[in-house]
Amino acid sequence: MDKTIYKSRLRNKGQVTVPQEIRTLLGVEEGDDLLFYTDNAGRVVVSRAQIIDPGQAWFWSDRWQRMEQEAQADLEAGRIVEYASIAEALAALDEIPADNDAED
Repeated sequence: MDKTIYKSRLRNKGQVTVPQEIRTLLGVEEGDDLLFYTDNAGRVVVSRAQIIDPGQAWFWSDRWQRMEQEAQADLEAGRIVEYASIAEALAALDEIPADNDAED
């Protein structure tokens, strides 16, 4: 990987201008939030903060992501059932005993 170096100067109150090339790489513009963290080698890493729409926060919860991973594993392992109609699928759901319902 080629290394390109961009220079910026630390200003009063700790302000730094992020070079345009870096802003383009990060896909950020004025008003966007940036994250600063250190990696295991002690390097400082800058990334764009991904703001999650509150209406979609449920999808990114640990519980939901765990269920997504389980569903993907079931698909990949062929642990699926296909039904010829919605009525057939609903009938199969009705046959599942209530004590099998899980809340997680």
